[in-house]
Amino acid sequence: MAARTARKKSAAGAPFKLTSPDIRPNGPIAMEQVFNGFGCSGENISPALGWSGAPADTKSLALLVHDPDAPTGGAGWWHWLVINIPAGTTQLRKDAGKADGSKLPFGCVHIDTDFGGPGWGGPCPPAGDKPHRYNFTLYALKVDGLDASGASASLAGYMINANAIGQAKLTGKFGRKK
Repeated sequence: MAARTARKKSAAGAPFKLTSPDIRPNGPIAMEQVFNGFGCSGENISPALGWSGAPADTKSLALLVHDPDAPTGGAGWWHWLVINIPAGTTQLRKDAGKADGSKLPFGCVHIDTDFGGPGWGGPCPPAGDKPHRYNFTLYALKVDGLDASGASASLAGYMINANAIGQAKLTGKFGRKK
């Protein structure tokens, strides 16, 4: 299934869906998206994402990309966080995750990832681990935006969940051989 349906449906009754031309649901993530560092040699280009069916009362959107399989004692790993996506936006173009934010729609804000800075940090699981899951979750929010200046990824996630009225999810996988 391409996406999990939202708690609310759009005004037209369509389910809230998140898709990507670069990642099939539960399919492999390409080297183009893989991190360049920590032993990985990808291009670190964020995938193109598109969505439809956001709840009618959506005031803004937020995107979280998380690896729940990272060996971090249960915390997982935050790969990309974007807040204050305008409600009328229906896509993030390929490479929108540039750290300087220059390819994001106007008004969007990156939150620092677990790599220590803003922007897309692609998959880079330990060599020899089973393929990790990378959960892309787009949240429809009941607020015009979040003031998350200086917030950690976990605090931003808390603020997002506290204001969420719907969500759509897409999962990709990536693993490295020893």
